[in-house]
Amino acid sequence: MKTSLEHLPVSKQRELERIVEILFAEFEAALPKASSKVRKTGRILKIILFGSFARGGWVDDRKSGYKSDYDLLIIVNARDLADPCHWEAAEDRLLFDPQIEHEVQLVIEPLERVNDLLAKGQYFFTDIKKEGVALYERKGHKLAEPQPLNDDEYRDMATKYFEGALPFAREQLEGARFHIGESKVKSAAFALHQATEHAYRALLLTLTLYSPAIHNIRTLRGLAEELDPRLIDAWPRYHRADRRKFELLRRAYVEARYSEHYEITAEELEWLEARVRALQEVVDAVCQERLSGA
Repeated sequence: MKTSLEHLPVSKQRELERIVEILFAEFEAALPKASSKVRKTGRILKIILFGSFARGGWVDDRKSGYKSDYDLLIIVNARDLADPCHWEAAEDRLLFDPQIEHEVQLVIEPLERVNDLLAKGQYFFTDIKKEGVALYERKGHKLAEPQPLNDDEYRDMATKYFEGALPFAREQLEGARFHIGESKVKSAAFALHQATEHAYRALLLTLTLYSPAIHNIRTLRGLAEELDPRLIDAWPRYHRADRRKFELLRRAYVEARYSEHYEITAEELEWLEARVRALQEVVDAVCQERLSGA
């Protein structure tokens, strides 16, 4: 695996150094929340940069407001440490740190699972091993050699994933439409979140046979847009008001169900519903293309 960041400007290299520093600091702070065994032995084994910044094709489009994310795979030595609850503080710091100009998307998995998926020829991790750049590696913990997956095996698995995830996403969207009509704004917001999450999950599973076990649609969006830039247009982001609406949708997974302070207007819901519908149309087209071999 590559270790050099010489293809990136010095400013980006410094950003990544800062990101790694924050990850280790917040990891140490989160360890007391883990099980007693993991508190003593928990380790980050690898931090791997993948996606456009690893390949050298990142985007910073000031006209549209779209910027590529830093995509990082963090490999840990215990399944418990991959629980998203251990990384929430790190994600918040990375989002608001003034030294970091691009959003950071984290995929956290235990080494055992990564190697199991590599051994099965899973595309997502195979591509990371081939194209990724190791920002940190602990000695003595190797990644398995990827095994080939033939076209028939891929198509059977991808079709099964697609036919399960996208119909569910569409059901959630229609449920949101019903709740909007009934003026049940919190139920509508949660349903729209689920319609978005499972649309992205459908695309990730169909194209790579993998989707992280998370509900953060900002991370899922970043991973999906890396795979096909046609998805970018689903979410206008030049104006702060549009970015705020997406943030309301992201927060809906928890706050629309449990917080008395969560507020969203009918107009915001109508805008979000139109964007989610557009997203699902693009996801359908991209997945159908891949499954047909186009």
